[in-house]
Amino acid sequence: MREMELYQRWRSQPLADPDLTRELEEIAGKEDEIYDRFYRDLEFGTAGLRGIIGAGTNRMNIYTVRRATQGYAQYLKGQSAAPSVAIACDSRIKSELFAMETACVMAANGVRVHIYRELMPTPSLSYAIRVLGCQGGVVVTASHNPAAYNGYKAYDGNGCQLSVEASAQVLEQVNQVDLFDGVQYMDFQAGLACGMIQYITEDLVDSYIARVLKERLNPTVYQDCAFKLVYSPLNGAGRRCVTTALRDAGVRDLTVVPQQEWPDGNFPTCPYPNPEVLQAMEKGLALCKELGADLMLATDPDCDRVGAAVLDSKGEPRLISGNEMGVLLLDYIAHSRQANGTMPDRPVVVRSIVTTNMVDAVAAHYGVEVIPVLTGFKYIGEVIRQLEEKWERDRFILGFEESYGYLSGGYVRDKDGVDASVLICEMAAWYKGQGKTLGDALDDLYAQYGTYLNKVESFAFAGADGMKKMAAIMDQLRQAPPKELAGRPVEYVADYQTSRRTAADGASSPIDLPRSNVLELGIAGIGTVIVRPSGTEPKLKVYYSLRGESRAAAQGGYEELSAAVKGLLGL
Repeated sequence: MREMELYQRWRSQPLADPDLTRELEEIAGKEDEIYDRFYRDLEFGTAGLRGIIGAGTNRMNIYTVRRATQGYAQYLKGQSAAPSVAIACDSRIKSELFAMETACVMAANGVRVHIYRELMPTPSLSYAIRVLGCQGGVVVTASHNPAAYNGYKAYDGNGCQLSVEASAQVLEQVNQVDLFDGVQYMDFQAGLACGMIQYITEDLVDSYIARVLKERLNPTVYQDCAFKLVYSPLNGAGRRCVTTALRDAGVRDLTVVPQQEWPDGNFPTCPYPNPEVLQAMEKGLALCKELGADLMLATDPDCDRVGAAVLDSKGEPRLISGNEMGVLLLDYIAHSRQANGTMPDRPVVVRSIVTTNMVDAVAAHYGVEVIPVLTGFKYIGEVIRQLEEKWERDRFILGFEESYGYLSGGYVRDKDGVDASVLICEMAAWYKGQGKTLGDALDDLYAQYGTYLNKVESFAFAGADGMKKMAAIMDQLRQAPPKELAGRPVEYVADYQTSRRTAADGASSPIDLPRSNVLELGIAGIGTVIVRPSGTEPKLKVYYSLRGESRAAAQGGYEELSAAVKGLLGL
């Protein structure tokens, strides 16, 4: 049994982390526990590594981190004669340890390291890569996953997460590395002493915040507006940069949720620290209601996503979804740029294919081109890079995903929770000057463009067989796509794996995007349904982007389609 052999090998090692030794002793004789930790390697995919913290090849620990770093270092050395990297981490359990281990392996391989002294948002890592001229970077985070998880996201020299091709090349290198015997390693203090490891200076942190503030559109908006904000970093890495940027922008009445203010990888008040989830927002919503705040913001642990809520006319909190906020931001940015005379020629907004179709309607109103990309902010970053190569970066005015990620400038190549926080607050204050909340502004947009409803359903497939079950479902759906759903004809099937869009009459056309395991169904008269496996979690996700004559009509259509999709997928 391969798993048992690996388990015994790990037990025979003088492990540097006593938590791993303790865990291996605790699972002695428990075959299922051993199997789950050793039945596979935690694979280096397009998002790097992500998994449960613990002992074994299928867990996040210092040895799987070292192995991934060794492979990544070898890849970088093949790309550059004298590579350097930037490293950051969030507040998760062992994040700081994993960041230091990454630095130690990189330095031992001759890759110069620039590492932040403290927890920093993921977008600041992208910024550091670009400013310092690094060839790559790593941020240790599992984004918004539960506390049991951690992860390792790798970046290229443009400050963008590694492409599919680059990730495959890194994986090829990683697969050649023995977990214990194949890794070069240097003590962290020795790395500092010889100069192979250097701390990133405070000046760079300050310049990142200053660069974010350049994205403001109406910088005087707070002068005549008593704007009140409640903010939560969800015990993550956002506190310093977000509060500093907001106060520098002019927000004076800012209250940080006390239970979620300081870094804590256990996330004691929100087991799932995701601003998309109501439970994570509850402390902030209660405080927002108590203080009568104009807006409540929350950033996820690595501060690349932002959630928001406002109080309605009855003083009750109203959550604003990622799709809704993206549409609000697009309308605000386009309107403000036209009013200020700063709208570029041929402006561009970039959205993922699972993001609301309402973007297209708003963009058309302002004459903004919409560029759809695959899910993953690296594809938005790639569009910015392509524009930059043509000296057209200023055309980019916004990029966003439905999963609460936004970016309004090309200074970084990842979603930026600091930038988004500054813009959302400015927008809320601007509308307050007109006697409106963001909820009122959203209702106005629905009245103008029609009622759009976007829903995401996630179905977990945990354990060793989870990935196989998801693959089987996708194969079955691909081989036998439905002709109708909930009594509505399927007008087309777009298979991003084969890059073909096939209409109901059999006519086929190409899809000009990288291949991806995604299926999109165009449903007559209402919108689209998209099915894809998550790239970061053992989950199958279904995205609904629907339009109706009213909210009730759109909701009814969603409920019918949801029931039909669950039946189709056998869920």
